[in-house]
Amino acid sequence: MRNGSGWIRIVAAVLSGLLVAGLFPPFDFSALAWVAMLPLLAALGTLEGKHAGWKGFSIGYLAGMVSCLIQLRWLAVVSPLGMVLLPLYLGIFWGLFGAFAAKLGKSESAGASLRVAFCQAAVWAGLEWLRGWLFTGFGWNGLGVAFHEARVMAQAADLLGVTGLSLMLVFFQSVLVQAGWQLVRRKPGMRWDLAVAALLVISMYGYGKARIASEARAESVQLKTLLVQINIPQDAARVLWTDLQVHQAYEDETLKALDALKSPQGEISPKWPDWVMWPESALTGRILRTAEGEWGTWQINLDTISQVRTAGPFSLIYGVNELEAEKSGEDLVMKPKGRAYNSIAVMSPEDKLQTYRKRHLVIFGETIPFVDSIPFLKKIYEQQAGVEFGGSFTPGDSVEPLPILAGGTVIGAIPTVCFEDTVGRLVRQFTRTGPQVIINVTNDGWFKQSPAAAQHFANARFRAIELRRPMLRCANSGVSAALDSTGSADDPNSWKQQILMDESRSHFTRGSLLTELRIPLQPSFSLFAVIGDWGILGLAATGLIVAVFTRKSGQAAAAH
Repeated sequence: MRNGSGWIRIVAAVLSGLLVAGLFPPFDFSALAWVAMLPLLAALGTLEGKHAGWKGFSIGYLAGMVSCLIQLRWLAVVSPLGMVLLPLYLGIFWGLFGAFAAKLGKSESAGASLRVAFCQAAVWAGLEWLRGWLFTGFGWNGLGVAFHEARVMAQAADLLGVTGLSLMLVFFQSVLVQAGWQLVRRKPGMRWDLAVAALLVISMYGYGKARIASEARAESVQLKTLLVQINIPQDAARVLWTDLQVHQAYEDETLKALDALKSPQGEISPKWPDWVMWPESALTGRILRTAEGEWGTWQINLDTISQVRTAGPFSLIYGVNELEAEKSGEDLVMKPKGRAYNSIAVMSPEDKLQTYRKRHLVIFGETIPFVDSIPFLKKIYEQQAGVEFGGSFTPGDSVEPLPILAGGTVIGAIPTVCFEDTVGRLVRQFTRTGPQVIINVTNDGWFKQSPAAAQHFANARFRAIELRRPMLRCANSGVSAALDSTGSADDPNSWKQQILMDESRSHFTRGSLLTELRIPLQPSFSLFAVIGDWGILGLAATGLIVAVFTRKSGQAAAAH
């Protein structure tokens, strides 16, 4: 392929784009993760000359655009324009990798394959990090997410995050490509590079087995939680039910599940939940809260909460919009020009309130930058969302877990709203000593019955692995589930999957799920929890520096 024509490179780029897209829901061909990048890497290796960088960018960009168009086609449900524009943007990061691999990240030396593979893998990982950070970031579906159902191989995410798994995949495939070029050039010999790559994969598997066994031995407490999912239909941001219908549905499903846990005499079962969870923006009324902590809420919220409280004691966790308030006589009123937050509310059995205000807002979903100076952006939102733009939410600033009592033990809840559970650098800031669990309230109903919800879940489950903290997710429309500290949804007693699904195994359903999780009393602190993204950033910088230095050294040697 060294002298192959341009169209062969185009086919190779498209093929890699298709294979990478096949790694994620709804396809989930995770085994392809070990070969998906081979066509692209091989094509990039054939480029020569002073324009190799630009050609590499074009080939990489094509592969990325094809892949992201397929992965993110569900965006068309709310924004056909967004479905096109976002892949066009994300393809740039693939293009930058292509330019690097074609110009700097290559070598003709027979003994340089491990160095080349490291440089390519490190730069790829750095670019994955960059797209997950730049302009608030979109880190969705990095290569490593392909292991979301490969439990053993996924465990190494606790070292450098899920991006570290991406680094490993590119390294392995780059070694294969370098070894292939040496065979084509008829340079046989002991393939130490292949041996090293194979040893790393075997070590990754062994590490995964050891981590799973270690987590199983950890001393823990049991946490029982009832997840309630209504699957309310909506058209983009517009909910298609009335407020009364929404509240009645939460009352009915919650009381039905709790009543089933009582004896005919009304006695509470040992399976009675410590917590009940409702999803993002579950209740339509708002919470008013002053800077001093005084709070009040809409009557419709009080009526619903008091109704489900008649069943018995539990802590209630739910999504709600929160407004800044102030005192007016004996009443609470919304503060003039007060801020609004997308929040999680936690109410103890005694109705003591805690809230967490979402930190990582979704652009054009929860906030519109420059909307006051560019009014046209407001019109775009209203056309796409189907509702009037009511103003941006304000990001919260707390990184403190919410302490919630469960069976006599205080558990630190790491709060996340919606897509926050896909942002590892945010969630890790909440890690503390003592028992903790990640909680997520979400609503993927914007995207109807598309792959969006399954992709969200696939990305989210790596937070449990990265931080070694179990996770509870409650969705309106999406995936409601319980995950242990290895990312497994298996019930610790029955080994059945703790994912809310109907008889056809669809998670787009109405119902409830009583979950049980082992919460480690003294959870370990993973390497990722300690160093965060600095590991990937350090390796990416090292890979780039090594590539630049060795290229300059090679050019100097050639000049002499």
